[in-house]
Amino acid sequence: MSRAITIGTAPDSWGVWFADDPQQTPWTRFLDEVVEAGYEWIELGPHGYLPTDPQRLADEIGSRGLKVSAGTIFAALHRPDHYDEAWAQVEQVAALTKAVGGTHLVVIPGQWRSDTTGEALEPRELTEEGWQRLASGMDRLGRDIREGYGLQMAFHSHADTHVDTQPQVERFLEMTDPEVVKLCLDTGHVSYSGGDNVDLIRRYPDRIGYVHLKQVDPEVVAKVKAQDLGFGEAVKLGAMVEPPHGVPDMPSVLEALEGLGRDVFAIVEQDMYPVASFDQPLPIARRTCSYLRGCR
Repeated sequence: MSRAITIGTAPDSWGVWFADDPQQTPWTRFLDEVVEAGYEWIELGPHGYLPTDPQRLADEIGSRGLKVSAGTIFAALHRPDHYDEAWAQVEQVAALTKAVGGTHLVVIPGQWRSDTTGEALEPRELTEEGWQRLASGMDRLGRDIREGYGLQMAFHSHADTHVDTQPQVERFLEMTDPEVVKLCLDTGHVSYSGGDNVDLIRRYPDRIGYVHLKQVDPEVVAKVKAQDLGFGEAVKLGAMVEPPHGVPDMPSVLEALEGLGRDVFAIVEQDMYPVASFDQPLPIARRTCSYLRGCR
């Protein structure tokens, strides 16, 4: 593996979607098992899952030899008057991320459909006005995050949001400032929505600022799309699978990323909420870490 690609993992790969949920792997077990699996880098996951006191968090990760790449927030900036709500998250998460040495803030747009119930919360497609609000809002957020905290914003296209399919991702990139808005290329979400990860890397090399590595099962995804199921239900059905058992082809993606010629975080994020048991994630994480490090 090229040293330019730094492989890590995230709470998501231990079945964590929320700050607190009894169905989720306890945070101390997550940190211990990250080390057992062979990883050195992590994301913070949902704010409140890991300790939010900077010194305690630094002690917990430092005692295990771990380092932090990024934090994550959600920002529905296509909606009017949402900026203050988004910035309130930034003030918590960016401050904590910076305090423990992270360099990126992953921003997930608001979903039009609920992950938990599958209910439509708003129209599936954005109006032109909504697109303009989203683009200008993300430009502002990226600048403010950089100026206020010295972090690079990485926008995460996501299933059941308005930036989901490859044409939507391309439109978003063309409407936003390439200096302050980079793309968190989530290989699973791109493939889930029928996109081509390698094509995006090759056509938008300067916009790839951060990567989430995951694969999807095409047969499960086909069923999900045919029944128009929500992403939460898709995950329960096993849409996300450990490599190399799904798509996209990981060696091809990693080769394209190496072709960028610069350092890139590539964080494994295999959605599996809720886990069947707390014993499920570690063997998968161990195999995945070994597989990715063996890719050339």
